[in-house]
Amino acid sequence: MTRLTLLQLNDLHAYLEPHPEVFWEGGQPVLREAGGLARIGAYFDDVRREASHPVLALDCGDTFHGTGPVVQTRGDFLPELLNPLGLEGMTAHWDFAYGPERLKELVSRLDYPLLACNVTDEHGQLLFLATRLLERGGLRVGVIGVACPQIGDMGSLWSTEHLRVTQGREEVARLVPELRGQGADVVVVLSHLGFPQDCALASEVPGINVILSGHTHTRLEAPAVIGSTVLVQAGCHGSFVTRLDLEVTPEGVQVVHHELKVISPELREDPELAQQVAQRLRPFREAEASTIGEARAILHRATTLSAPADQLLTDAVRWATGADLALSNGWRYGAPIPPGPVSRLAAWNLIPHNPPVSTAELTGQELRDLLEDSLEAVFACDPWQQKGGYVKRLSGLFVSAKLEHPRGQRVLRLEVGGEPVDPQRTYTAAYLTRQALPERYGRQRREWPLRALEALEGYLREAGPYTPPPANVRLT
Repeated sequence: MTRLTLLQLNDLHAYLEPHPEVFWEGGQPVLREAGGLARIGAYFDDVRREASHPVLALDCGDTFHGTGPVVQTRGDFLPELLNPLGLEGMTAHWDFAYGPERLKELVSRLDYPLLACNVTDEHGQLLFLATRLLERGGLRVGVIGVACPQIGDMGSLWSTEHLRVTQGREEVARLVPELRGQGADVVVVLSHLGFPQDCALASEVPGINVILSGHTHTRLEAPAVIGSTVLVQAGCHGSFVTRLDLEVTPEGVQVVHHELKVISPELREDPELAQQVAQRLRPFREAEASTIGEARAILHRATTLSAPADQLLTDAVRWATGADLALSNGWRYGAPIPPGPVSRLAAWNLIPHNPPVSTAELTGQELRDLLEDSLEAVFACDPWQQKGGYVKRLSGLFVSAKLEHPRGQRVLRLEVGGEPVDPQRTYTAAYLTRQALPERYGRQRREWPLRALEALEGYLREAGPYTPPPANVRLT
């Protein structure tokens, strides 16, 4: 019998310092401080120091992208801040946003590899290693990395159009017995598929002991167990990490202890790492101190159908363009903004890539089809058909839906400006990025000489203190 501890970080999204995080109490969102690389590093070190058995820390990806300062620098100072965590490997998703070559350069500066069994170039060659076999304390742990399949969907935007990115199902099924043949006592899948797909993977592929799951920002307060596979996930923004203590025997792996560890102010900080983070973020303190408006409620993205932070964003681009309605992608990342003054940095972190504002003309039928596609992407009955993210965020548009209905039949009522949508009528929609309005919808597209943050700042100045309206997607 051998003890093994796994430490999991997932969906950091470049949140390097403590920040507000949403917690739910009595069905209502409340904010508490959480996160910070210096606290995570100190906690990992404490676990290692106290353990008399192997401790492995792994990162499920969405690490190099997600806050304004890190996106502006294209992840440049992340490797030197991540290396002190003592990680053994990572996988990827938004980490590809600066292009595959930039990601390779960033990874070359890490003390550990990026693992992605399901990403190859046009010649079928792996871009990164598929697996790693770690030998610690007489124990062999095989790790398989699975990157997010949506990397391939980003095409020219991320310079990934030449890559072949699969769901990873066939690759994992092949690699598990290969690692066993190399003597692996434990097989861990380091995944950025998302929790529904990871559950499906566990049910399809025998021999996986643990799946460290990412992508869906799920806070698992207890492990999910499917067959003999244990699944864990730890929220997002570095506000949480997972500690999983296992007993490894010839018969299999048993969970001894699991903890969804809140990275709270009660934890100590690594002073050297805290100083390094502060130094790297010093050029952005002016944005942190600059106020652009006021919020009268928590602006968060912690809900699937609609969210106050994106209500503000879509209200702002609709106001800036005079459009009938506005759409944005259902991004999950972005720390909440507390009621009170809104700093420029907090707003920037909501949409760190700061895309241009665009408009297009589309019919009422196209609107309905677009929203049906969005609901299917989030709630498809087959988990392998889910695309991740939340439902598209809306302004000027009200949707009544039944999620239990089949694909194409979920939207029951659709209103623009309080009036039922006419399938034949043409509406003007403002939007941010092709993720919000794919090319197959609409015409007369126009990119405005205006970016998302400009629209947001102008709207907050003009409209005054912002109170989010009621949710505009309702289940019946």
